[in-house]
Amino acid sequence: MKDKDEEKEKQTKEGDGGEKTAKGEGEGGNNKEEASTGGGGKEEALKDSEGESARLDYDKKTSRGELAVKVICLGDSAVGKSKLVERFLLDGYQHQQLSTFALTLHRYRTNVNGTDVLVDFWDTAGQERFQTMHPSYYHQAHAAILIFDGTRKITYKNLPAWYKELRDHRPEIPVFCAVNKIDENTDIAGKSFAFPERHKLPFYYVSASTGANVVRLFRDAISAALEYKKNPTDVTDQIMEELEMQE
Repeated sequence: MKDKDEEKEKQTKEGDGGEKTAKGEGEGGNNKEEASTGGGGKEEALKDSEGESARLDYDKKTSRGELAVKVICLGDSAVGKSKLVERFLLDGYQHQQLSTFALTLHRYRTNVNGTDVLVDFWDTAGQERFQTMHPSYYHQAHAAILIFDGTRKITYKNLPAWYKELRDHRPEIPVFCAVNKIDENTDIAGKSFAFPERHKLPFYYVSASTGANVVRLFRDAISAALEYKKNPTDVTDQIMEELEMQE
């Protein structure tokens, strides 16, 4: 898989080729289907370009038999969360409305060691300005990426609060940490940080602008999310995984 990742890194920087992706932002948009809600109102049920619903039950396989994993991005506003996801999805990147609630959903299909995987990257779509996320943002997440801005110290100082909230909802999922914008602050590259070391989090120096280490970060997060889905350590997740295998 290493050779493929290196080739992907090269292609990302060149902006050539790629795998199927889709994106949804905020509320509203085109190509919607309406579905009734329990309250008697209407809920816009969206589907991606492959006909899969935007709202998935990540404990089940997709209609195409893919394993579905959810990777959430956390961090202060303007640290570059969306830009990093978009950089990873640069090859063949398409904008597509996928969600009706207050988040940005980036959908990505890939194959990991022979397994077809649908990956949903969840982004905060501005909710982080309230310094907290709705519990549904964390629900069924298989991995998380904590991001801070290498040019703004306050975004690093706020990581413990984001990490605590994450662990309150998802105590066992794998977590990655990354400092973005290393191209704007070259002195930060190679610098050690106490927070990821204290919590034993894999740490990455990345740049959404140049693409440095972006592919490696997201590929590692996908692999970890898939591994956690297959072998969860949280009791509730273990039960759900066993139920899925029995279907």
